[in-house]
Amino acid sequence: MPSFRTATVLAELDARPGLQRVEVALSDGPGRAYVLTELTGPVAVGDDVIVNTTAVELGLGTGGWHVVHWNLARDEWRQPGPGHIMKLRYTSLQADTGAVEELEAGSLVDADDLEGMPVVACGLHSQVPCVAAALKVAAPGARVAYVMTDGAALPMAFSDLVVAMRKAGLVDVTFTAGQAFGGDHEAVNLSSALVAARRVGGADVTIVGMGPGVAGTATKLGFSALEVGPILDAADLLGGRPVATLRFSLADQRLRHQGVSHHTRTALASATHARATLGVPHGAWEERVRADLDAAGLSERHRVVAVDDPGVPALLAERGLRVTSMGRGPEEDPGFYAVAGAAGTVAASFLHS
Repeated sequence: MPSFRTATVLAELDARPGLQRVEVALSDGPGRAYVLTELTGPVAVGDDVIVNTTAVELGLGTGGWHVVHWNLARDEWRQPGPGHIMKLRYTSLQADTGAVEELEAGSLVDADDLEGMPVVACGLHSQVPCVAAALKVAAPGARVAYVMTDGAALPMAFSDLVVAMRKAGLVDVTFTAGQAFGGDHEAVNLSSALVAARRVGGADVTIVGMGPGVAGTATKLGFSALEVGPILDAADLLGGRPVATLRFSLADQRLRHQGVSHHTRTALASATHARATLGVPHGAWEERVRADLDAAGLSERHRVVAVDDPGVPALLAERGLRVTSMGRGPEEDPGFYAVAGAAGTVAASFLHS
């Protein structure tokens, strides 16, 4: 059950559209909180606010941040949306975000075909910039859409990576699907978001994945990245080219995530009917990746393609991005970046075929 406490805003630490980060004073000392300004409006120094402290108390991966639930300094606040479609439905924070399906109905009324567009499915938010960087160097003129699912963080404004990717030119247009919100375009569901990315966003390639905050339970099926399977199915059924991003690490201490992670192996073996393309980089990790795919029976189920390693960490650095995954950077876990980037290279190859 949630925990709520009252706090006072001491200072604004950072702000961008949709998000404020503030320092707050609680009864037992200072803390940090973020404000989803599209839902509750902004706060100012001196305002008394109600904060949700649950995640911090549980030690979850919010980085030690509380969430402002309401600003007690105001009696009311409203910000009308562009349409009638609601997100966060039937909660106290439900908002009329509108949706691309109602706002661009003329382009989408009968649309159900991706026209061969490559769709790259990611199981981790940190894979998205790796895929995009490799894709952009292989196909510099490609227009790239990012569809954020509701498998983890719901507000796109919370993602520092999305802000950085937009600034660096790695992603050209964004969509938030399901209960996720805050993209350039809102979508009711994943399939509709994919079609809208093609028809409304003009995407040549779409990368799909949850926002920050992957969940796992050490059970076979109890993890949020299982959604990779349905993403691949949706792309395939709509006439796209499904590409799966392999989660790979030789630095993770957990046995189930060493080599090709069980999250990837399970999603590709048990959660999809699609025959996806799997990129494998030439070089130091190719033998281990192929061995893991063979052992899981995935080399026969899916199409494995070896590609050159474009050097994702250097590509990201050239664009001013520092990307970590599970707290590890490219120095600690170089294989993660090379294998994730292979999916982007494979997706780009479809544009030339």
